[in-house]
Amino acid sequence: MTSPVLATPPASPADAVAFFLARLTFFTDVADVHAALDGEPGFVLVDTRSRQAWDQGHVPGARHVPAAALPGPLDPTVPVVTYCWGPGCDGATRGALALARAGFRVKEMLGGIEYWIREGFAVETGAGRIEQEPDPLTAPCGC
Repeated sequence: MTSPVLATPPASPADAVAFFLARLTFFTDVADVHAALDGEPGFVLVDTRSRQAWDQGHVPGARHVPAAALPGPLDPTVPVVTYCWGPGCDGATRGALALARAGFRVKEMLGGIEYWIREGFAVETGAGRIEQEPDPLTAPCGC
């Protein structure tokens, strides 16, 4: 009996390289964004959520440009990383698409603010910075 995992065979190594390289071209994760924001990131991080969601907490240093308002006042010569609520929301994807259509180089931050918070990274609110303990199921990943 064939394993359900192998019922559809894995891609050839060349196809796998192309696929995984493409994924890394289009996506980044919260740990890499967090590490990049400690220095000169070389990109602008854009929160595509509503004003109410932004006010509840956002990544420190992010810019707020709701998906419907993109490309907004962004510099098209600077790469953009978009994020929204999390994996159950397409706001960052819609935002990235709008930016790409406008000629921007763009990536999407996988996991959104949900995984940013779950990894224990600080969020900025009107009352200041808030930090929570990392979710032991998500952090530390170490990859």
